[in-house]
Parts: sequence; structure tokens; C-alpha cells
Amino acid sequence: MHDQRSAPHSTRAKFVFFVWNNLPRLLLLAIIVLIVVLAVVIKNKSALIASDKAAGLKQERPPVNVVTLLLQPTVIRDRINLPGSIEAWTALSLFSKLNGTVVEVVAREGQVVKKGDVLARIDDDDYRIAVQRARAAYDLARAEFERDRAIFAKGVIPAAEYDANRTRMETARADLANAELQLSRCTVTAPMHGIVRRLDAKVGLQLAVGDLLAEILEIDRLKAVVGIPESEVAAVRGLTAVDISLQALQDRTVAGTVHFLSASPETLARLFRLELAVDNPDGDILPGMFFRADVVKKTVPDAIVIPFYSVISRNDEQYVYVEEDGVVARRPVEIGIMEQWMVQVTSGLRPGDRLVVEGHRDVEDGQKVKIVRAATAMKDLMP
Repeated sequence: MHDQRSAPHSTRAKFVFFVWNNLPRLLLLAIIVLIVVLAVVIKNKSALIASDKAAGLKQERPPVNVVTLLLQPTVIRDRINLPGSIEAWTALSLFSKLNGTVVEVVAREGQVVKKGDVLARIDDDDYRIAVQRARAAYDLARAEFERDRAIFAKGVIPAAEYDANRTRMETARADLANAELQLSRCTVTAPMHGIVRRLDAKVGLQLAVGDLLAEILEIDRLKAVVGIPESEVAAVRGLTAVDISLQALQDRTVAGTVHFLSASPETLARLFRLELAVDNPDGDILPGMFFRADVVKKTVPDAIVIPFYSVISRNDEQYVYVEEDGVVARRPVEIGIMEQWMVQVTSGLRPGDRLVVEGHRDVEDGQKVKIVRAATAMKDLMP
């Protein structure tokens, strides 16, 4: 049975009694609180020491040598460079229109000819005889018709006989014209100005109707043919001119006018045929030459343009460094179109900024730098 006389009755006695009975627990709680407080103090002290150490190291680090570029608005173009080949504007094949033997070949392969120039001649003896026969028949028919017309007016011959004689005369005249046409075809002439690419006519060759005689190419103007990828058709459709660079002529650049864009792909690679009209007055550009087409899809006239290598990409972030009063500052940027080694910056930079283009990978935000070269234009950075 509990002794009621031993229990404290005053408040102070009760407090002392409670503390005495819970002393181990209170000591443990005090120790835990002390440990937590010490841990927080130590952590803050360590962070302060690390910060002071980093600041000290940054102050002690010597300035980094850098090259800067003064940013100014300039032009940048979104372009693609595609291969292509030159084709003749017109490729015309000449075929024999009669039977006969080639007796003379006047032209040669590779020769430049004008319209009407003689290329070859075919034996015309049979055709001259045919002309003489047809002319004699026509002369006779005409004489008979003239005689009948005089007496027909007097009513001596019936109208049917008169009409028959007139028909015979007109038929004879048509036969004569046909014979003369066949005779003219014995002289093979160039139907247009161009260059003789192929000459199959040889002296002594027996020809039949439809045999190939020659092939002539029109090269005063040419077709520069380019295969356009499906993804670029929309951009190319609005163009009117494209510059091409001819490798065989020391990379000479000439202008081509857009002439034709196919409505459907013409190759298994789904390339759309683009034809450019190219003037060739001197004839030095030849069919079969290869070229590179510089297709400009978009032009931005007043853009902030920087070297692509000055952009640092880390953790899905792109940024650059700019110099201000001998100290660099980190600037996040967004980029747009590219042209060769240049890239457009759509946000993050403005005209007048001094961009760090060399030494930017050796600096940190807020670090002092030493400018060893200050370029004022992109061309100053080219070797």
C-alpha cells in the first residue's frame, strides 16, 4: 500500500520530485538539442569558410587573356548548299528522212554550228532524176490544162473533162513539190544554233528512213539541274534566282534564274527537280559539268551574329561571356539560323556588347580578364 505521507504536497516539492524522477530523460533531451545546435553552427561555419576560401582563390587567380568581339547588327542567311549538274537547254536528235548513201560529211563532233549550216550530204542522183520526171509531168499537165481552158470557154469540151485536166495538173504540181522536198533533204543542215555532240553519219553509210544522223545541243543557255529535298521545297518555291559555283571553272560563280520546279519527286531519294536557266554566251560552260548551288532560304538583315564556337552548351543550357570593365559576365542566349561558322543570337545579347570569343572556356562569372585583342567586326576573326 502506497505511503501517502511520502508524496510531496507543495508545488515546489512536486517540481523537484518530477525533475528527480525524469532526470535521465531530461539529460538525454538536452544532449540531443545541444548536438543539433552544434551541427547547425558547424555547417554554417563550414559554408562561410568555403565561401571565403573560394573568394580568396578567385581574388588570387590572375586575369585570363581573352579576345573580344564588338557586336554590331549584320546580315545572316539561312542557306543550303546542294550539288547539281549542267544540262543542255535543248538536245536535238536528227534522223534521216529518206533512203540513200552518205557521200560527204562536212561537220565534226564538237563543232559549233549555226542554223542552216551543212552537216552532211546524201547521194541525190535518184532524187534529181525524180525531180526532172515530176517537172516534165507537171509541165505537160499544165500545158494541157491551159489548152482546155481556152476551148472550155467556147463550150467545146464538157465541164467534167475540164475539171479532170485541172486535177491532173494540180496532182502533177504536188508531185513536183514532193520530189523537190526529197531532193532538199539530201543536204542535211543544222536546224538550230548549237554544238555537235554526236555525228553518226559516215561517208558510205547506207541510210534508211529513221536512222540517226547527228545530235546537236543548244548551249547558248543551259539548264542547271538540282535535286531539292522534300523538306526544302516550300522554301525554294518562292525563289527567283540561285547562285551556282562551277568546280571545273575554278569555282566560278554564275547566276541562275529559276525556270522549273517539278510537281512531284523524280528519284527514289524523293528529290524534286529544280531547273535553273543559265546564260552561256561564251560557250565555256559545257553540259555535264558539276556545280554547287547556294540556295538562300531566308535572309535576316539586322541580326546579332556571333561565332558558333563562342557558345558554351552545358546541361541543356547555352550561354556566352561578355566583358564589362575588365570583368566577364555570363549571359544565357538563344540561337537561330546558322551560316557557315556564324550563328544568329535571337535573345541574350544586344548591339555594343563585347563578346568573349577566345579564352571564354577558361573564365568564370565575375572573373577579371585581360583583353589582348579587341575585334570590331567578324572579318577580323578570320585567319
